[in-house]
Amino acid sequence: MSNSNIKSVRSSEIELKDKLVAVNRVTKVTKGGRAFTFSAIVVVGNEKGIVGYGLGKAKEVADAISKGIDDAKKTLIKVPIINGTVPHEQLGKFGGALVFLKPAAHGTGVIAGGAMRAVLESVGITDVLAKSKGSSNPHNVVKATIVALSQLRDPASIALQRGITMEKVFNG
Repeated sequence: MSNSNIKSVRSSEIELKDKLVAVNRVTKVTKGGRAFTFSAIVVVGNEKGIVGYGLGKAKEVADAISKGIDDAKKTLIKVPIINGTVPHEQLGKFGGALVFLKPAAHGTGVIAGGAMRAVLESVGITDVLAKSKGSSNPHNVVKATIVALSQLRDPASIALQRGITMEKVFNG
């Protein structure tokens, strides 16, 4: 995710809610038997435009989740939300996962599958049409969704970048 548009945010100054996306049990076979560990991918957000994801690994599920939450707080980004939806259509790709986000009218709801839904609800998007193509691996889908969200731009930042007024952004 080497993108210049990513704006990092400090987690100490905001109230974050966490959502567990997936827990995976990993088995290591040793001569003493099977050793189980757990990995958990977690999404945190304040439902007002800030979101992050993290991966935690531990011998207990609860420890893996708490490690994932701590990791997620280190990767927070700010996402522009206009009237509860995304400002424009956006594609995001990570590994084999490809996600597509499209603005939706008020009252549509979050039309998205498992891992994408957790990210979109955590960021505070209430109306969006989303499609996940390619890999359904939750790790890659979450990362592709974060990539797509980090590439979103609001009209004010576009006007500032181009050095034009807001009316010219909309009217050409």
